[in-house]
Amino acid sequence: MQHHDHRTESADIVVIGAGLSGIGAAKYLTSDFPDKKILLLEGRGAVGGTWDLFKYPGVRSDDSVHTYGYEFKPWLHKEAIADGPLIRDYVAETVTEFGLDKILRLRHRVTAADWSSEEARWTLRVTATDEAGNETHKSIRARFVVSGTGYYRYDKGYEPRFEGREDFQGDILHPQHWPEDYDYSGKRVVIIGSGATTVTMLPAMLTGEGAAAHVTMLQRTPSYVASVPRVDKLAQRLMKLFGVERGYAATRFKNMWSDHLIVSVLCKFPNFGRNLLRKWTAKQLPAGFDVDTHFAPPYNPWDQRLCATPDNEFFQVIREGKADVVTDQIERFTREGILLKSGRTLEADVIVTATGLVMQMLGGIKPTVDGTPVNLGDTVLYRGALISGVPNWAMMLGYTKATWTLRIRNVCRLAAEVIRTMDAKGYDIAVPVPPEGMPTVDLLDLSAGYIQRAKHELPRQGTELPWKMHTTFIKDNRLFKGRLVDDDHIRFSTRIATPDRLASVEAAS
Repeated sequence: MQHHDHRTESADIVVIGAGLSGIGAAKYLTSDFPDKKILLLEGRGAVGGTWDLFKYPGVRSDDSVHTYGYEFKPWLHKEAIADGPLIRDYVAETVTEFGLDKILRLRHRVTAADWSSEEARWTLRVTATDEAGNETHKSIRARFVVSGTGYYRYDKGYEPRFEGREDFQGDILHPQHWPEDYDYSGKRVVIIGSGATTVTMLPAMLTGEGAAAHVTMLQRTPSYVASVPRVDKLAQRLMKLFGVERGYAATRFKNMWSDHLIVSVLCKFPNFGRNLLRKWTAKQLPAGFDVDTHFAPPYNPWDQRLCATPDNEFFQVIREGKADVVTDQIERFTREGILLKSGRTLEADVIVTATGLVMQMLGGIKPTVDGTPVNLGDTVLYRGALISGVPNWAMMLGYTKATWTLRIRNVCRLAAEVIRTMDAKGYDIAVPVPPEGMPTVDLLDLSAGYIQRAKHELPRQGTELPWKMHTTFIKDNRLFKGRLVDDDHIRFSTRIATPDRLASVEAAS
């Protein structure tokens, strides 16, 4: 049943998305602006974003949660590489601990966002769903919007068309839509893909009660896989020695710099990096294993993200003969499994299509500015956060070569400085405007398929400050020192009433 609520609620700031980024943003902004009305809208029925969505076997972090988590809330679990449910609980604890449940609206999905320069407000069209499934359509007006909506579609994963798919007699599952309590015990499983999801699922499906009989990783192109410790023993010692708060801060500092140095070396000396990663990989595999076929990608390290396996568990199941890796191309699905281009058939009871994500900016919201749709592919990001030509909106975008969430604090600092500037000088509108003719480059510097497929839909970045961002925290963090708002690049203006309209005129700062 659908209803329309014709009343319009107003807020100073609306944060869209209650995943890790949105909740972090809500915490920072409520601390920065305790007297403003702030709302946190989440389309799903629970907080956690990715960590509430994904249910596939073994779902976990790729990065240490000491760094992936919040600087203001220490990660207290022993495991640095943590299972998804632990991260989901950590996010939920943050909501309660910092009083964000008071501003949180679950099952409030933003379907449209329309900016009016006459009113200097966003009107957000929201579909609110109660527990019985009844929908109410309402509007929320906001002075400023921060979107923490992630970078991929929740309702759809990427699945290429496989010839003969309908002939296969077993189950075909995508990790993004994994059925809870699915029983794969004793079954032969083929996972199509070579990314982080496959590297996570493969050992998990072979562990404990209900394990699969055998799992095959079928890849077209290899990935780099590196082992990381599940438990950070140094972090445990630091927190014991210095206390939780200071020990946690020291751990984050250690992780940020060690990750930065590793990425810098691998990128600056790619041949050295390839050889080093190959050497580490070969040590973990059985004697005579064809490392160059299955674990020597044709690209340099960090042209795509490295896959992490805690405590070598991915390599261990290969050594034990429980799993194998096949590098080939798919000819078609058959009744019994998958026929490869080489003529070989992989028999399977279950096929998992770990074939990637579908990228999506702003949670699928298509903003309009004074009735004109915003094409994100035509925009440029100011400091990787404010969208050119789009007033009073900040989007959360993380790093490709560092922990994604490290950027939350800086994006919120920028948004807060814009809001404070408007408050102090009586402005209503702040629009990033790039210099005419400014050269631009791709926003994200990875060659992964999901990024390349969506390239034309992504904003771009400039080649000079303040229109560029770095892909590692240490470098990018330097761009957020001192004053963040450049009046030459952000056009501030004030609504002025006239007899026939409310116009926005540019005001000198």
